[in-house]
Amino acid sequence: MTTTTTTTTTTTTTDERVLAICRANWEYRGIDDATVREMLAELSAHLEDAGAAGRGPREVVGDDVKAFAASWARARQPLRRRAARLAALVPAMVGLLMLFSHLLWRTTALPVTAGRLALIAAIAAVTVTVELRSGRLGLRKNWLVGAVVGLPVALVADRLAGDGPLFALPLWVTLLLMAPGAACVVVDARTRRRAERGFTVR
Repeated sequence: MTTTTTTTTTTTTTDERVLAICRANWEYRGIDDATVREMLAELSAHLEDAGAAGRGPREVVGDDVKAFAASWARARQPLRRRAARLAALVPAMVGLLMLFSHLLWRTTALPVTAGRLALIAAIAAVTVTVELRSGRLGLRKNWLVGAVVGLPVALVADRLAGDGPLFALPLWVTLLLMAPGAACVVVDARTRRRAERGFTVR
């Protein structure tokens, strides 16, 4: 009886370790939280079925858990899907930044200078590079890194091109930029709720 209990505990711990490794790998690759939860739920079901049949996690994921996680990531979140997501989220980030400026200056027609354009471009470039190559830093860290890179560029742009406005950005354009990103957020929230009902990793 004691031997059986020990074996079950070891198997459970191993399953949890496999899930933890896969989760870390998928999050590093920039897969959104809702999709990660769905993938973990599916993998957990496979591991439970294997355990019920007397098979260990290795027979599900193979000898290299990281390689298994990478193959699932490529299948579930191909580059074209991540690029399409970025095409919606990056303009939304720009729109959010512009909306903050609209509110700060209390204007419906925001004057856009060369420096402000350079700052926006830097934040967008950092976000796209990090998302596509190494995974997410998170919204706050993306903006922090973008600001560190973009502020010097913005200052140089203002010195070279002057700090006069190039054009005025209407509030409706700012809201239009945010629309695709808002749709992504709504879809992610719904998917996350479905995944949380099906599976929760602690």
